[in-house]
Amino acid sequence: MHFQNGHVPNAYSGYIRKKIFFICAVFLLLAGLVIISLCSGSVKIQALDLLKTLARMPVDLQAELIIWNIRLPQTLTAVVSGAGLACSGAVMQSVLKNPLASPFTLGISHAAAFGAALSVMVLSSSHLPFANHLQSLSTSAVTVLSAFFFSMLTAVLIIYISRMRGAATHIMVLTGVALGSLFTAATMLLQFFADDVQLAAMVFWTFGDLGRAEWKELWMICLTTGLLLLFFLAGSKSYNAMALGDETAKGLGVRVAQVRMAGMMAASLATAVIISFVGIISFVGLIAPHIVRRIIGDDHRFLLPATIFSGSLILLGADILARLLLSPHVLPVSIFTSFLGAPVFIYLIIKGNRP
Repeated sequence: MHFQNGHVPNAYSGYIRKKIFFICAVFLLLAGLVIISLCSGSVKIQALDLLKTLARMPVDLQAELIIWNIRLPQTLTAVVSGAGLACSGAVMQSVLKNPLASPFTLGISHAAAFGAALSVMVLSSSHLPFANHLQSLSTSAVTVLSAFFFSMLTAVLIIYISRMRGAATHIMVLTGVALGSLFTAATMLLQFFADDVQLAAMVFWTFGDLGRAEWKELWMICLTTGLLLLFFLAGSKSYNAMALGDETAKGLGVRVAQVRMAGMMAASLATAVIISFVGIISFVGLIAPHIVRRIIGDDHRFLLPATIFSGSLILLGADILARLLLSPHVLPVSIFTSFLGAPVFIYLIIKGNRP
């Protein structure tokens, strides 16, 4: 087939360049926001002092302690957690063919939080700052496994119901609301019978606060989330095929059932790991994919990388606002993601069509 004057190839190249340009622009915005995050807070740090500290050059001791012990792990936790939650939401929306799907709206976040609370109550795995390093690492693994079990239980139930009822949007959303309420009630029941130390640990899991992030938690989040993000990116072509319909995807050689289950399992694991360390962060997995889809479309080869950076950008921006709005008091970051996500969620329900 020949194209006159190369119009079609040129149009396609322009189409691709626009998507790549958007991804690069979001990445640069994220890089700038990381610098702002490291410099901002109750104690202002100059950019030059920041560069010297990161380069391990002699600098003010207070600035060095603040950056390495507080702001850098908190900033990196926001970046990685936002990326993991946003990409998990995009994958859930794709494999379930539901624009309202996300770890929060489908009740998976609440299930993971309940699993973490149950491990604190029954298995005595309270992950508090005063725990020693070996105990923290071992009990963190128990907490993650417990959170993953209940999030996976919820994910499998969502898949089962979606198959029964033909993947209707309102059925899955209502099921998610019911499951979220169920696990929230169960978590409250555990809190009622908990002692002071256990209650403090449970509140941490459900609070949605990045301020307690430390290096020993961060590397576990980064390792797990990084591997899962690579898994999601590797499956982008399969997700594109599934967007055309299950039968078409099967005709193209995609094992639809396996891809759907693997995507939900991976998204649930990413959600469980993140929530186990930072608590419930609402709506990032819903709003980030929708914002990106409005701008660059549904091609997952570009949608997923852009969503990763956008999720990091949204959560890091919310974290900066949480630190600065009532400085020196720090608000939970989930307050700001909820204020942003709730209107978007209502808009999607009212609009009632695909993004």
